[in-house]
Amino acid sequence: MNLIYPRHTIGRQNIPGPGAYLVCSNHSSAIDPFMVAYSMGSRHQIRYMAKVELFKIPIVGRILRAIGMFPVDRAGGGAMAIKETMRLLKAGEKVGMFPEGTRVTSEEASEAKTGAVRLASRMGIPILPVYVPRQKKMFRRNRMVIGVPYMVELVKKASPEEVERAAEELMEKLRQLGGVLS
Repeated sequence: MNLIYPRHTIGRQNIPGPGAYLVCSNHSSAIDPFMVAYSMGSRHQIRYMAKVELFKIPIVGRILRAIGMFPVDRAGGGAMAIKETMRLLKAGEKVGMFPEGTRVTSEEASEAKTGAVRLASRMGIPILPVYVPRQKKMFRRNRMVIGVPYMVELVKKASPEEVERAAEELMEKLRQLGGVLS
């Protein structure tokens, strides 16, 4: 990873100590989970979900499982993936999520899904925002920015608008971290 996509990480001091938290970053490339995990360091293993189809590819599936990824069946609604995510968080693990829900190549087009903020609020755990450059350069230094962890506090019966605002706040934090690189 360091040879092909060398990186310089800003904000490593913001990484929380032991305990569960969600690592949320923008998403524009299949290598983003690896770049985020690499930037966090080996002491902070992040568990990511990946589409189940990838686990059916013989060598790829083995590699994904070996590095701690777990499958999600997007066609099936993802209930099992949410249960697995909650189990991992209860066990004190760090779980990575992409609030955009899919790869997005433009800053302006990014819109957050609400799953990450709902999960963080329900579990009472912080979100660690991490910005990944959308345009990665092979064999050139890629600058990553790790933001300050924060808590999402939604009331139990939060309105859809309140949840949407919390999700948009997360995306705004990611955009601001991207602005650090400008």
